[in-house]
Amino acid sequence: MSERIKDTASRLAQPILEEMNLELIDVEYKKEGKNWFLRVFIDGEKGVDIEDCGKVSERLSEQLDKEDPIQGMYYLEVSSPGAERPLKNDKDIARSIGKHVYVTTYEAIDGEKAFEGLLKDFDGETLTIEGKVKQKTVTYTVPYNKVAKARLAIQF
Repeated sequence: MSERIKDTASRLAQPILEEMNLELIDVEYKKEGKNWFLRVFIDGEKGVDIEDCGKVSERLSEQLDKEDPIQGMYYLEVSSPGAERPLKNDKDIARSIGKHVYVTTYEAIDGEKAFEGLLKDFDGETLTIEGKVKQKTVTYTVPYNKVAKARLAIQF
């Protein structure tokens, strides 16, 4: 049921976002305490602001009311995925070349399961990450099929 609701929200949001030159990053539908939340995460070339989120929320709410895919009460939240946005697919990773990333893997690679640093390259099969270990620059080669999670990371 949750997947059907997420799919419906994605389908309804897509034309709204395309018209506004924005991109759908993720959709969540989950219960927190007694309340259900439908969260839609959006982004754009230059980020998104509160106005963008408000416009998408208003228009998506109208579409959801028409189609009525959710039984009972829920809260709709439209927001940016934040500074540490998840990289959900190969397209997200490719767009993140030159940015600081944090990647975890399903299994250890050279004894490590977590890699952080500058994403230098992604050829569709391998991520090349340049990081620091004890003040030394190291280069990690991470097979894409071993990536469990990837996100942008704030560099300090």
